[in-house]
Parts: sequence; C-alpha cells; structure tokens
Amino acid sequence: MAVPAQGRVADQAVVPVPARRRGNSAHLRARRRFGLLLLLPLIVVNLLVIVGPSFAAMYYSFTDWTGIGGYNWVGLRNYTDLVKDPDFRSGLLHNLEWTAIFLTVPMAMGLMGAFLLSRITRFRMLFRVAYFIPYVIAGVVSASVWENLLDPQQGLGSALGIPGLEGTTFFGDPDRALPAVAFVDIWHFWGFLLVLFLAAMQGIDRELYEAARVDGAGLWREFRDITLPGIRPTLVFAVVLVTIWSFLTFDYIYIITQGGPAGATETAATLLYKEVFEYDQAGYAAAMGLTLSLVALVVMGLYGLARKLGWRV
Repeated sequence: MAVPAQGRVADQAVVPVPARRRGNSAHLRARRRFGLLLLLPLIVVNLLVIVGPSFAAMYYSFTDWTGIGGYNWVGLRNYTDLVKDPDFRSGLLHNLEWTAIFLTVPMAMGLMGAFLLSRITRFRMLFRVAYFIPYVIAGVVSASVWENLLDPQQGLGSALGIPGLEGTTFFGDPDRALPAVAFVDIWHFWGFLLVLFLAAMQGIDRELYEAARVDGAGLWREFRDITLPGIRPTLVFAVVLVTIWSFLTFDYIYIITQGGPAGATETAATLLYKEVFEYDQAGYAAAMGLTLSLVALVVMGLYGLARKLGWRV
C-alpha cells in the first residue's frame, strides 16, 4: 500500500542547518548593517543638499518668490512666461551652439590624441599628465590667464605682432565672443576626454591591430574599424556627458564675459544666475532650472532607451 505524500514528508528527518552556515549568514547580515551604517551620513547629506533643495525648487517654481520673505502661488505662470521669454530662447540657442562645438572639436581632439598616444610606449604617462593638467587648474585661473593672453591691447598677439591677432577683440566682439570663450573651455576640457578615451583603448585586444597590419591596414582603417567600435560604450557615454554639461555651462562664460557683449554669450545657466541674484526672481529662476533638468532627463532617457532597444551603447 502506497504511503500518502504527507506521511512521507512527515516521516523524513529534519536536516539541521550546520552551525557554521548559520554563523556565516549572521556575519553577512552584520556586515550589511555595518555597511548601511557607514552610508548613513552620505544618505543624510544627499537628502539635505540634493533631494531637499530639489523639491523646494520644484515648489518655488510655481510661486513669485524673490528669494527672501514671503511669496504667492502663481501656478504655471512662470512656465508660460518662460516660453514667451526671448532672452531664455536666445540662451537656449547659445546652449545649442555650445553643444555643437563641444560635440565636435574637443571630441575629435580627444579621440585622435588618445589614438596617437596609444601607439607609443615611451613617455606615455608623461604626455597623459601634461594633457590632463589644464583640466585640474581652477577655472578662475584659466579664464584669467586667457583673458590676458587674448587682450586686444596687451595680449600675446599684440606683444608679438602676430597677424590676425594683433589688436583683435575676441571677448568684446558679439560675433567672436562665444567661439572665443568656447576655445578657452576646450583648452581646459579636451585633456579629460583624451584620458577617458585612452583608458578605454587600453582594453582593446592588441591582436586585432596586429591582424589588421598583416592585412595591410593603415592607421585610419585601424582607427575606424577597430578603435571606434572597441570604445563605442565610452564614446556614447562621453557624448551624453558633454551634451548635459553643455546645457549647464556657466563658469567660463560668466567669468570672462558675464553673458555679454549684448547677450552674445548669454546661456540658460548665466541667465538663471542673473534672475536670482540681480533681478530677485527666484521663483522664475527655479522654473528655468527645472526646465534645464528636464533637458538632462530627456538626454538620459534617450540613452537608456537606446540601451533597452539593444543598441550597442
């Protein structure tokens, strides 16, 4: 006669969990609790410095707060005014120009510099440090140095009598100001991209290059067919990073031109700063800040969508 299943289960002996395994589980839980305890100060700081102000800015964007004292609820008025604001539209246009510049010039310089630097074995660390030094110099220092170097009267071009630079106004000319400030920022920034791309290139299998040389491939084909596909994730990450930073650019523009001349270098970030500290329109500035955050979220969303769709990014 067959024994019922429940009876068989009941008759089975209960195998005790070894004491060592129970001890390991308890030790693991203790380590996790200790790790969370160590992270607690960082979590508190993030809540106070990032999450709290973010929700506050979101709330104040629907008010007419001046930054001090009371305020009135105005609903979506700040956002409707933002759509009609010609200064904000002009600032976004300059942000787009800045993005176009930084997605081409420093990216190309970083890619080619990293590729050429990966071909050498001697003094590689020396070159890497030399190219990265401008990035670690304070922006105020870099901007002040280049302001003096490009001064139309006492700058390097006038001192050496260089044709095309002697007596040329770069930061005071509306047609030259934005590209001139971008040039200064590129000098500071491109070394970061070089080091980033060079680190990615170190992970490419060297045998691929050797096989390409056997097939008679030159430097351009090696770069196009091996290097670019090999660093595609890093390249896409750099594009996303540069795009977001370009819409938040502030320091070099404000230090050198303060958005001038005649608004030729005004960006959304410099305009936001002026709305708060010069025009006392903190609620309106909060609406600007959330709009810029939305742009960053859209860029990150597109990046995430591309990964979800299986694109090799």
